[in-house]
Amino acid sequence: MNKIYFDYAATTPVDPRVLDAMLPYFTESFGNPSSIHMFGQKAEAALETARETMARLLNCKPNEIIFTSCGSESDNLALRGVAHASRTQRNANGRDARHILISPVEHHAVSHTAEQLAHLFGFELEYLPVDEYGMVHPDDVATRIRPDTALVSIILANNEIGTINPIAEIGAVCQEQGVPLHTDAVQAGAHLRLDVQALKVDLMSIGAHKFYGPKGVGALYVREGIPIVPTQTGGGQEFGLRAGTSNIPYIVGMAAAFELAQREINGHPARLVSLRDRLIGQVLEEIGDAQLTGHPVQRLPNHASFVFKGVDGNALLAMLDVAGFACSSGSACKSGLPEPSEVLTMMGLPREWALGSLRMTLGKYTIPQEIELFLQFLPDAIQRARNAHSR
Repeated sequence: MNKIYFDYAATTPVDPRVLDAMLPYFTESFGNPSSIHMFGQKAEAALETARETMARLLNCKPNEIIFTSCGSESDNLALRGVAHASRTQRNANGRDARHILISPVEHHAVSHTAEQLAHLFGFELEYLPVDEYGMVHPDDVATRIRPDTALVSIILANNEIGTINPIAEIGAVCQEQGVPLHTDAVQAGAHLRLDVQALKVDLMSIGAHKFYGPKGVGALYVREGIPIVPTQTGGGQEFGLRAGTSNIPYIVGMAAAFELAQREINGHPARLVSLRDRLIGQVLEEIGDAQLTGHPVQRLPNHASFVFKGVDGNALLAMLDVAGFACSSGSACKSGLPEPSEVLTMMGLPREWALGSLRMTLGKYTIPQEIELFLQFLPDAIQRARNAHSR
């Protein structure tokens, strides 16, 4: 059997059309955009054309787009840059900005950055509550924002459980309180319309390799007027907010991939919902002690995630990999001991369930026959995993 890929949330293959757009900038138009000669001018033109493309698709100004190396760097720049800038600006006015508000189900690029700001720089970190689906509710944000809140950061679409948060409603709350809102939208680029005005966000992170672009390039939207300081200094690239020679082939590739993803958004997601729902329905019908994780409706169109009681998720993944299915799990192996996902435990799942997590994420190359093959194999694999776990 051919290998079947069900891990599009981890990364996506580069679309051939994107690769074609990138190739000339490796060999023919290879100049440094900071150079003033014609080679540099051609590279700079490509850079600014890509910036204009991203801005048009995100419904913002070109000078509000900062190119980075990935979604994680964008998250880091957003949190560190705004936290330190807000503190400096407010301290100059005799006020304080030491409070950071995030959800407990963020990607580690957000949560670990916020934790470092608290542990090393004296910020106070507060976690918002989430419901049984891992969703943040706007009322909880409203009641926890304080006069000294420097930043709120809430993920748009969760990478592990697929839940889509009501970011526009949360954004309205933050705007009313005058507090910047950042959202990690890395998982959403291939599946949701990312209009920063409609979403009411002040900062938004994306990464190209989640929407069929290259790895190693991302972007951060920063609304004009939001205080932010650079976390990587050197040259004056990216309006002084992100030093380093611009990676022109990858930036061109990201703009091409994002344009394709947003243009095709009405086609692929509708097809993926049908495949996803077939997968979810059959798993819950045929396998006992199985539970869908994440919101049943407000979830990414390609995302199916479960927990199975009495299963070692890592052992199940290995079994599936041998059989030719590339999936992922919410569990991480730490020091040789399996630990349940923080996201799942924050949602209230007990350890014996949370350890048995499985995530299947589909993509534009997924076909119905692959779903059917997986559904034929999974029940027996779960039973074998349970038998092994109980020994």
